[in-house]
Amino acid sequence: MSIKKWIFVISLLFSSSLFASPDIEHWITNNGARVYFVNAPELPMVDVNIVFNAGAARDGEYPGLAKLTNAMLDEGAADLDADGIADTFSSVGANYSASSERDMAVLSLRTLTEKKAFDTALNMFAEVIAKPSFPESSFLRIKQQLLTALQAEKQSPQSIATRTFFQKLYGQHPYSRMSVGDTVSVEKINLDDLKAFYQQYYVAKNAVVVIVGDVSKQQANEMATTLTKNLKSGNTAPELPAVTPLTKQQKVVLPFPSSQTTIMMGQIGMSRDDPDYFPLYVGNHILGGSGLVSMLSDEIREKRGLTYGVYSYFSPMQKAGPYVFGLQTRNDQTEEALHVLKDTLNAYIKNGPTEAQLKAAKQNITGGFALRVDSNSKIADYLSMIGFYGLPLDYLDSFNDKVNAVTVADIKDAFKRRVHADKMLTVLVGGETK
Repeated sequence: MSIKKWIFVISLLFSSSLFASPDIEHWITNNGARVYFVNAPELPMVDVNIVFNAGAARDGEYPGLAKLTNAMLDEGAADLDADGIADTFSSVGANYSASSERDMAVLSLRTLTEKKAFDTALNMFAEVIAKPSFPESSFLRIKQQLLTALQAEKQSPQSIATRTFFQKLYGQHPYSRMSVGDTVSVEKINLDDLKAFYQQYYVAKNAVVVIVGDVSKQQANEMATTLTKNLKSGNTAPELPAVTPLTKQQKVVLPFPSSQTTIMMGQIGMSRDDPDYFPLYVGNHILGGSGLVSMLSDEIREKRGLTYGVYSYFSPMQKAGPYVFGLQTRNDQTEEALHVLKDTLNAYIKNGPTEAQLKAAKQNITGGFALRVDSNSKIADYLSMIGFYGLPLDYLDSFNDKVNAVTVADIKDAFKRRVHADKMLTVLVGGETK
């Protein structure tokens, strides 16, 4: 059996044995990187995330720059090209991945802790992080792939709606930009732009190092040092500007040849450290965040058959992220669906949930919590969030208690103060018969 297959098998066999509330240790390296560590000895493996405050909100005048920079890191490092890097990871069964969103850019590694595999994978990971070569041929290929993806977006009503929604909701704020950028901007980006972005944001003081697995604290400290010692110390990214909410409702209608209309409605929501986080989170779970059992699903899908699915969610970020409602419906049912959506929201803001609804929501959220931390990689993702957003180290320990502490009065108060049905942005994409 190959090493990669063995990793997959032991992950399946032992994931359920991981504890639900891990002990988190935290320290700062000599050059300023923040480290978060959990010892998880159940599996002979380790998961590592390096999180940089280098997402699309840092793109400046070139939307798409953060995405391109992040995608280029494993295309060449030191004296290896992309194939050489991929072969090095593959030879020891290690997995490398990278992603870039609005707030953050993430580089991830999973490897066995057997010494040869561990040393090979960790050293290669350190080279990718600290010594990318940015080969021109790779840049041109990845840039073209991004441009092709941007063209394909024009055929997706959901992509069109999402892009328009963020542009109209956030205006000139950095959150208005899509992480993939736009065609005009991406065309203008050159290698020097990527290198400058990397030099500014891929620095130790702008990094969170997350380590979860079968290593000791001493080993984790050595790992963090290995991964960051060749990075410039640099500075943390500057604080993003505050978000200005809409002062009145807006409606944007974009014709699209489809028998269905895509609806997105919403407003400015909350930041990740918002004091109203738990009342809003639990309250939205009841309203539209719990799938087919949500109030919105009951009113719009079950009672009236206006859609196959409707949802709502808060997307908390460094600054206030959006509060989003969405569904698709037949063109001739669009106004009715919107009417029911708004009526249900207004009634919820006025009355809040029932005690029975709140009890069911708490049971659903807390009952499923163990599944959210049942593997090293899931714990690493939570630690990445805790470290990046500066959340308390007892966040996982206290999560269920804070959910259970939410009352009907808390939800009613938070929704009345924070959710404004008369100041929502509504984006409709569709209306043209194919």
